[in-house]
Amino acid sequence: MAKTQTHYVCQNCGYSTPKWLGKCPECGKWDTLVEETAVPAPSRQRPSYLAVTESPTPKTLKQVEKVKVRRMTTGIHEFDRVLGGGIVPGSLILLGGAPGIGKSTITLDVSMKAAASGERVLYVSGEESEAQTAMRAERLGQATDALQIMTATELGTILVQAKQVKPRLLVIDSIQTMYNQELESAAGSVGQVRECTAKLLTFAKETGIAVIIIGHVTKEGNIAGPRLLEHMVDVVLQFEGDRSYTYRVLRALKNRFGSTSECGIFSMEEEGLREVANPSGLFLEAKEEAVSGSVITAAMEGNRPILTEIQALVSHTPFGLPRRTVVGVDFNRVNMLLAVLEKRCGMNFGDQDAYVCAVGGMKIKEPAADLAILGALVSSYRNRPVPMGVLAIGEVGLTGELRRVGLTDRRIKEAAQLGFKRFIVPKGSFPFGKEPEGLTIIQARTVEEAIAGARDIIAEYISDEA
Repeated sequence: MAKTQTHYVCQNCGYSTPKWLGKCPECGKWDTLVEETAVPAPSRQRPSYLAVTESPTPKTLKQVEKVKVRRMTTGIHEFDRVLGGGIVPGSLILLGGAPGIGKSTITLDVSMKAAASGERVLYVSGEESEAQTAMRAERLGQATDALQIMTATELGTILVQAKQVKPRLLVIDSIQTMYNQELESAAGSVGQVRECTAKLLTFAKETGIAVIIIGHVTKEGNIAGPRLLEHMVDVVLQFEGDRSYTYRVLRALKNRFGSTSECGIFSMEEEGLREVANPSGLFLEAKEEAVSGSVITAAMEGNRPILTEIQALVSHTPFGLPRRTVVGVDFNRVNMLLAVLEKRCGMNFGDQDAYVCAVGGMKIKEPAADLAILGALVSSYRNRPVPMGVLAIGEVGLTGELRRVGLTDRRIKEAAQLGFKRFIVPKGSFPFGKEPEGLTIIQARTVEEAIAGARDIIAEYISDEA
């Protein structure tokens, strides 16, 4: 009989030591080492899922036989687009997200849509009973007999049932609730998560069944379990969003079968998640007249431009230290833009409170929104509204110059479809003079030229109103 071994495993990084330590020497976290008892399995080599000959020899790329893979489409276009066109048979997909963000909802919706198209799907839940899963499915729509559900947490039992059912898609909700009988540690521990994922990976590659596993996240926003978990799987999806707002964003952090620059936009409704065909409509509100401190920009979510409204409020403060409050954009970039306006344009913000917000809960990280933030600050400072139908795109440097950003033509095309006619962009955004026809494009080299161009638009707007 194998001898029982006791060791202490860090629940953050997976570091193992025979003695307890207060601080993990690998990741530096305190009080993360938990005692685990494991019985070593018989010494046998784990079978590889890669089909190789007994004596492999090197080959050139031309000698390798090309196999065309038919992806399985789920019927949810946003989900399929993030994956690169659908689910690849035999792939292992990890979906992570904050609690209550809708991970179980989107995976069950994917399962129901795939089953409706004739694909056999097995949905395994370790967190909800079969009755609770059926109630969730009833809210999402009508299910077909091609979808089968079960409640189980022992991985061996699940794999036995999966081999009998032979589905094209297996969903595990969630990997932290699964356990392997070969290990005596509790479900959700680093050892259990690692071994269960390894077994699912071997099962997926040997049988050709695609597997989707849901992973919990820590309070820092990382997927719980060892970092090795993200290296083992084929695809890592991140489902994120603010629960105070309806929109959700599905991103691909890793994708061995497609690009990681795509993202899917969803809206959380009473009947479940709904695809958003025009995501710019989520963040733009219809206004009857222009107001000061509001400028529209186009931010990129993957390869998709999304129009977002940037609002700023500049007001006099009687206190010696002015306040800076930022929501949805980078705090340090706002301070930098304020310094550029003071140095290059002679504006005094030393006695002015400044508040900047990206409307609708949108979070903008790229520098292409610098010009819109700067324009909103100037508009509020001078109390002069920027006319509607104006879009500002560009990165602002410390010397006051405007720097070009990527995919400018795609951003302008998206805005033009929504009725925008005038654009302020950095000089040289359109090489060889290929500017879009029928649109007013103001190309500025510096912040001063951009403000002067906006002033001309405002003057033209006032004359038209008169």
